[in-house]
Amino acid sequence: MEDAVARLRLARTEGVGPVAYRRLMARFGAAEAAQEALPGLARAGGRSAAPRVPAAGDVRREIDQVAGLGGRLIFLHDAGYPPLLAQLDDAPSVLAVLGDAALLLGRAVAVVGSRNASANGQRIAEGLAAELAAAGLVVVSGLARGIDAAAHRGALRTGVTVACVAGGPDIAYPPEHRALQAQIAEGGAVVSEHAPGVQPQARHFPRRNRVIAGLSLGVVVVEAAPRSGSLITARLAGEAGREVFAVPGSPLDPRSRGANGLIRDGAHLTETAQDVLGVLAQDGLRLRGRLGLSETQEAAQLPIEMPAGEHAQVVQAVLALLGPAPTAVDDLIRRCQFSGPAVLSVLLDLEIAGRIETLAGNRVALLGGE
Repeated sequence: MEDAVARLRLARTEGVGPVAYRRLMARFGAAEAAQEALPGLARAGGRSAAPRVPAAGDVRREIDQVAGLGGRLIFLHDAGYPPLLAQLDDAPSVLAVLGDAALLLGRAVAVVGSRNASANGQRIAEGLAAELAAAGLVVVSGLARGIDAAAHRGALRTGVTVACVAGGPDIAYPPEHRALQAQIAEGGAVVSEHAPGVQPQARHFPRRNRVIAGLSLGVVVVEAAPRSGSLITARLAGEAGREVFAVPGSPLDPRSRGANGLIRDGAHLTETAQDVLGVLAQDGLRLRGRLGLSETQEAAQLPIEMPAGEHAQVVQAVLALLGPAPTAVDDLIRRCQFSGPAVLSVLLDLEIAGRIETLAGNRVALLGGE
């Protein structure tokens, strides 16, 4: 229990996002040691005040709240943490799971799409999900209106489904899906990286999308407008080496432009569940780098301490390369004359100090007009 309290305190500490949590644990080995180091890291990043760490009593209440909902917390590096999701550089530091947490360890495929879905689109999504679930796959989606809800309902008919939500695990969004969310928690699983009671915010949805992509062997898009959240999920899936599938639609329907565009860009044209099952059968668990560590994860395993003069030089070089637009960390390392571990050590200090933000897809951006 005390280890869970320490890890949750670290995960909920101001300035400690998923990437910082991973790096802190890799560097210091234990949550309590990482907490003790936070004031020094913040000073190294240019901040005088130490980050706010939640009280032990507050995180114990969160643990009790999740348990009261019939759920459990799973931390990164726990045996029950989804192995595919763990391959993301920004994998959630902790998941609240209501329902059958073992489903997160199974073979899964995501079915996502437009909230403003056509009747045909919803019928296709429901049928695909039902067939995929009947074939033994866990169907993952985001519990949104339209395609997501249709996918969950189809999967529940023949098998199991996992809903990834953008707020706390007890918050139904949209509200009319409260009964559906309860049904999924009863027969499948509801997953959140937030504490109970947290209301969904706009910035939560892209992070929710990367959980959907991270849990899945592949993502099927059924209707999606350009620049939609479903395309973000597909992009994140592709970046993680997962398969991307898209159901073609009429060129006259703007809801089909996103899916049609994915097909033009190389996504698997999908008309039936067999199109998905056939690709996954060939791909198996060879997930194009999914089971190996990325360049940044390998570097993050190496604790590093630098003399003050060298640290200042790395800080200056990193800040000169960053701006308000997101930059991929791997690209930053390649363009910086310092080593990967040195750059990651400085990024950790800057994030703890609140000078940079780490975004989905292992990208970073400056905050506050640097």
